[in-house]
Amino acid sequence: MNKLRKILSYIVMTCMVLGLVACSPSGALKDKEKLMIVTTIFPEYDWVREILGDEVDNVELIMLLDNGVDLHSFQPTAQDIANIAVCDIFIYVGGESDGWVDDALAEATNKDMKVINLLDVLGDDVKEEEVIEGMEGEEDEGDEEVEYDEHVWLSLKNAQALVQKISDTICEADSEHKSLYEENTSTYIEKLKSLDEEYQAVVNEGTKDTILFGDRFPFRYMVDDYGLNYYAAFSGCSAETEASFETIVFLSDKLDELGLDYIFVIENSNEDIAKTIIENTKSKNQQILKINSMQGVTAKDVEEGVTYLSIMDNNLNVLKEALK
Repeated sequence: MNKLRKILSYIVMTCMVLGLVACSPSGALKDKEKLMIVTTIFPEYDWVREILGDEVDNVELIMLLDNGVDLHSFQPTAQDIANIAVCDIFIYVGGESDGWVDDALAEATNKDMKVINLLDVLGDDVKEEEVIEGMEGEEDEGDEEVEYDEHVWLSLKNAQALVQKISDTICEADSEHKSLYEENTSTYIEKLKSLDEEYQAVVNEGTKDTILFGDRFPFRYMVDDYGLNYYAAFSGCSAETEASFETIVFLSDKLDELGLDYIFVIENSNEDIAKTIIENTKSKNQQILKINSMQGVTAKDVEEGVTYLSIMDNNLNVLKEALK
């Protein structure tokens, strides 16, 4: 029944997309004079803005996940699919959460479209999703394909490689402004490198080498970059919302054992699990720190000046507090 519903839903979506494209001038939804770039998530969108620089107003740039819905629960609208169909460059993460993309690309009317899959760009540097000691595992559903950790943007080292690939693609699509894009890219990558060095310095100077999450854990790329250890209630891509008694007790004991003064949650967390973990420690006086995985950034946040670098810089300050 679920499979049938999916097929019917896809047929309806396809008809809506074809209708949108057909009813628009010349069968297109884009300004033919402008380069059109569609991104799925905020980091991609912000990287493109940095590369474009002064040319950003001359490019039609779209971020699909702009209302606070995160990657794992996003479902594209007919308008989203129609925009992808005609765009010049489409950028997406490429993990299990983007399972809808293949169908969307099948509807593409722009056969010259350039597509960037972030996981493909990183290749062997992409990590498998892992369940570590004390973490709430997903329900066993038998033999499944390997699931990869999608949160590649939370590594400043990954960001440098991804920005370079995106820049090369934009330069190829708009060679007239290649020198500007290359200069912007070089300047931005230097900022990423500098912040990466600041992260390493904070870790080197810290008295702790372990962080603990009473939440999902999308920061594996970050901790691996700097040699940190971690414990968490759930993996980064977990759909679980309730932690078992065993998980709560394990994480509470770890806070006591390691003498950790802080427990992390990600943005938009209700903090319930973290509070329960603290209540089960001996001292019951640990503090909750919130760190931003950029999965809930909205168009309003962008308008207010939020950037990839500003979030990563704020995260650095939070990490510094925990490791001191």
